Amino acid sequence: MNKLKITFIGLGVMGYPMAGHLAKAGHSITVYNRSSAKAKKWVDEFSGNMATTPAQAAKNADIVCVCVGNDDDVRSVIHGETGVLSSMKQGSILVDHTTTSALLAEELYSSCKNNNVHFVDAPVSGGQAGAENGLLTIMCGGDQSPFDKASIAMNCYAKQIQLMGVAGQGQRCKMVNQICIAGVLQGLSEALMLAEASHLDIPQVVQTLQHGAAGSWQMANRLETMAKDEFDFGFAIDWMRKDLGICLDEAKNHNLNLKMTNEVDQYYANLQKQGLGRMDTSVLVKAINTCNKTL
Repeated sequence: MNKLKITFIGLGVMGYPMAGHLAKAGHSITVYNRSSAKAKKWVDEFSGNMATTPAQAAKNADIVCVCVGNDDDVRSVIHGETGVLSSMKQGSILVDHTTTSALLAEELYSSCKNNNVHFVDAPVSGGQAGAENGLLTIMCGGDQSPFDKASIAMNCYAKQIQLMGVAGQGQRCKMVNQICIAGVLQGLSEALMLAEASHLDIPQVVQTLQHGAAGSWQMANRLETMAKDEFDFGFAIDWMRKDLGICLDEAKNHNLNLKMTNEVDQYYANLQKQGLGRMDTSVLVKAINTCNKTL
């Protein structure tokens, strides 16, 4: 395997283990994180180097990976005097693993092209567990050649990587992914209500159904914890609301009314008002239970 000089920007619950997989694979890694203590912790664990600015981290890198919070966070580490584009070498590749709007991906593709740099939008699915176990699904947008080279790095932490089309199409595929998750969780929430009212054994329900047509990752990994009222893990609803907002904005561009997505988004908004914004997305069951009790 080709050994690459890779920069990783953003060491959150996803980025930290993803960068770790790159280091374990033998690539030369430089990391940057807004909290330098987190970057130092990563270097202590995996070796490699840390930088004080995104620009410093990206200097001479073959590939620069970004995994931060939202559109504005991405722009802040890419543009300006301390942004990665100010120092990336010609022909290098910028890979954005952040879930953003498709418009941002298109914007970054143009900015990179003007700087003789390639761009791939590459949002991920699989959550913290997927990142830690190297089993992420990555949906990409961009040109074939840089995608092929970036895949050398992404294969270190992914089980599935697919080029969906031009820049922005990776983000649009991630939007489809998030809508599917919202729908599955809504269905599981209502199914759990009926299962509990019927005095069914929830572990038996999961064991029986997960191998059939109703089976899903959410059922296998979340239905039992939902029944136990456990939600302090996984993908927080604060981030899911950000993602669903992106989905709904994209839908407006196509004159689509995503009724279920709007409904789930409002459930999550109500849960945020109750101070549950950092709970896992499966906490949706609480909002649906509350709604059912008011009928």
